[in-house]
Amino acid sequence: MDMDGGFSEEALEAGRVLFAGPVEFVKGVVDLKGLPPADRAEVCFAGRSNVGKSSLINALTNRAKLARSSAEPGRTRELNYFDLGEGRVYLVDLPGFGYAKVSRTQAEGWMRLTRSYLRGRPSLRRVFLLVDSRRGLMDTDEEVMNMLDKSAVTYQIVLTKVDKIKKSEVDALVDKISTKLKKRGAAHPVVRQTSSEKGWGIPELRAEIAGLE
Repeated sequence: MDMDGGFSEEALEAGRVLFAGPVEFVKGVVDLKGLPPADRAEVCFAGRSNVGKSSLINALTNRAKLARSSAEPGRTRELNYFDLGEGRVYLVDLPGFGYAKVSRTQAEGWMRLTRSYLRGRPSLRRVFLLVDSRRGLMDTDEEVMNMLDKSAVTYQIVLTKVDKIKKSEVDALVDKISTKLKKRGAAHPVVRQTSSEKGWGIPELRAEIAGLE
């Protein structure tokens, strides 16, 4: 990867190959006792409910319904594990947060489970924190960033739905977020821009993940 966050053809191909292979749902974890063995690289996706997390995971894996919507009953408090490439990488879909219809008890339960997971998972390589480009960083996003900083877990901001706003607005948002990230020790400096609907940024995000093996 070069300094501006671009990737070589070889890196893009490695990402394509990883996600072109088998992708299987492993299990939904509701407490730390249910975590699978930490025997491979692990990346996870976090974000507010309705940020487009399921759509992004489905676009990455080129599956229509691999990741279920966080609005489905029984899914909002689970860490959902997917196996990429027959044992090469675990992709973890964290419960959505910050949605008005989720009770305080549910939100606190998510934070407890997630905080414990982040602090105690040695195989976790990076957290991809999804941010809706139409809304920018919200208070709940910054709360999660604070938690990640304290846990010393590397995280990277991924903007979703960039096709829904003007390019000038996306560029301004990236500049604003990048400035904030400079003050955060655990943050990866490159802000990724994606559109699940248009396929924008998907090859680059695949390459990013493949490079973390």
